[in-house]
Amino acid sequence: MPSDDTLPTTLDDWLARCERLHPKEIDMSLERVQRVRERLGLSFDVPLITVAGTNGKGSTCAMLETIALQSGWRVGLYIKPHLVHFEERCRVNGAMVSAEALLPHFEAVEQARGEIGLTYFEFTTLVIARLLSQAEVDLVILEVGLGGRLDAVNVFDADCSIITSIDVDHVEYLGPDRESIGREKAGVMRTGRPVVVSDPVPPQSVIDRATEIQADLWRFGHDFNYAGDKQQWSWAGRARRFNGLAYPALRGANQLLNASGVLAAFEALRERLPITAQAVRNGLALVELPGRFQIVPGQPTLVLDVAHNPHAVATLAQNLDQMGFYPRTHAVFGAMQDKDLAAILTRMAPLVDHWHFCDLPLARGAKAAELEALHGRLLPKGPAPVTTHTHADPSDALHAALGHADPADRIVVFGSFYTVGGVLKKGLPRLGAAHVG
Repeated sequence: MPSDDTLPTTLDDWLARCERLHPKEIDMSLERVQRVRERLGLSFDVPLITVAGTNGKGSTCAMLETIALQSGWRVGLYIKPHLVHFEERCRVNGAMVSAEALLPHFEAVEQARGEIGLTYFEFTTLVIARLLSQAEVDLVILEVGLGGRLDAVNVFDADCSIITSIDVDHVEYLGPDRESIGREKAGVMRTGRPVVVSDPVPPQSVIDRATEIQADLWRFGHDFNYAGDKQQWSWAGRARRFNGLAYPALRGANQLLNASGVLAAFEALRERLPITAQAVRNGLALVELPGRFQIVPGQPTLVLDVAHNPHAVATLAQNLDQMGFYPRTHAVFGAMQDKDLAAILTRMAPLVDHWHFCDLPLARGAKAAELEALHGRLLPKGPAPVTTHTHADPSDALHAALGHADPADRIVVFGSFYTVGGVLKKGLPRLGAAHVG
């Protein structure tokens, strides 16, 4: 380990150092992280909720945070990945922490790890967890990264865990099917403690694991449920109901499933973290999460969504289909090479008139030319004639799409967090189509 005078002094330098520390970007194991956690004496004295799943984790975390804040509780949140700034990953009482606030925790983790190699994700998870453990909060929410059983977040024992939708993604690490992936996600469960499963059709492996370790399993459709019409919805749990709820401010077909899991978690923790019906209503009305079916008004309309696997893209397509009439849809798309790109393109093709494929600023990103070639081989069914274009980065792709678009059209930027983040680097775009007279 280097001497103190060679340690970084800025957040950017620390992050660059973390990227160099470990030969692997992902190392699925817990032992190293556990040892550093123990050296740090790192634990939480307040209720801890961990959130795992394939899709819906970010929305679930955001709703947990906002409802708790509206109930008067102080909240620490670890959410990821970030769109533009690393500090987005850590919030205290709804506010993003400063880079300066993180620096002493980078130093502490560096001192504690000694000879132990940590990946970027493991190192930064411990940094943020240490900050949150020392913050004056009443609740901590940690979003699980990849899987669950061997994810760095799983070195902490949750008082309640939530498992959102489970679908096939990251097969090289988690397994080839929902049963295998469910088994990995189920690793966040703890004996005797509540686990909320908001997937309406969970893999049997999740249920079996809960039974095996005698976790307190809360299943959607069994222990909690929702009903509603076009104006409002209601939720019922084991012993509590919420009626006359407005729909969450987060748009999308799956948000009631996510919100239902959130309310089940609060009921499971009701003795330690009671919430009011008014806090639920306010929280759902105020919740925000950039890049999750985020609609930016303008000419043309802009839609931002970090959907990057077939399940999430199917939801995106459904949401787009329900938006109303737009003469043409222009898609800006960039993704990682390891995604099921053929399934993504095929699912979105019926809605897209013009594709703008873009490179991403990292080695794992699929090249725009590769995406265009794949689209050409697939020839998926869609509007005719379809045009395709390639661009060096997401920002260039968005500007090109804007140049092709009429005011009444819409532009959909989707795929990797790097794709959506790439168009947000200079702030939220305010679009005015070139054709506006």
